[in-house]
Amino acid sequence: MFSLFYGLWKYMFNKTEFHVLILGIDKAGKTTLLEKSKALYSKFEGIPPDRIVPTVGLNIGRIEVSNSKLVFWDLGGQIGLRTIWEKYYEEAHGIIYVIDAACPSRFEDSKSALEKILRHEDLKGAPILILANKLDLSRAESTEEISRYLDLKELDERSYTFEAVSALEGIGIKTAMDWLVDVMEKSKRTEALRERASMAGHIQ
Repeated sequence: MFSLFYGLWKYMFNKTEFHVLILGIDKAGKTTLLEKSKALYSKFEGIPPDRIVPTVGLNIGRIEVSNSKLVFWDLGGQIGLRTIWEKYYEEAHGIIYVIDAACPSRFEDSKSALEKILRHEDLKGAPILILANKLDLSRAESTEEISRYLDLKELDERSYTFEAVSALEGIGIKTAMDWLVDVMEKSKRTEALRERASMAGHIQ
């Protein structure tokens, strides 16, 4: 009986918590992705898509995937708001970068913002999940085309994957999240953040 209760306690309270940044330029569908993820992984429906407005500042969301807790920081993508992104880099275990696959005219802006993220020292070693969103739209570009444009072969030394999803319909989200959790659990960055948190706790 003790082992049964201990197993339940361990399942309920011993889950790993990861902090994940949801980044991308404005209107890529970041908040829609967050709300759909919350709906897919919990009993609660997220904000209906027709009520979602552009994020000014920060949205925070939480879900549980397998034996892990994910805390999402969804940051506004307007040009004037991107300067605050780096304030959250140091604590992030992983990144989700969202691209509007149906808006080729903004691919250059999206690529530029992504390159700045990847060059930042505070995100060194952070796994990145790149999502080509809005695959439900007929005008969406293929993942092959977007991948070539982004020149993702330069990311070979970093854990990353590139997936096509529809945040509106929930297509591809669970597969993408499962990948992210798996790589964060094995990441050296996660080990480093745990060690830093442990040292900070001992100092206090």
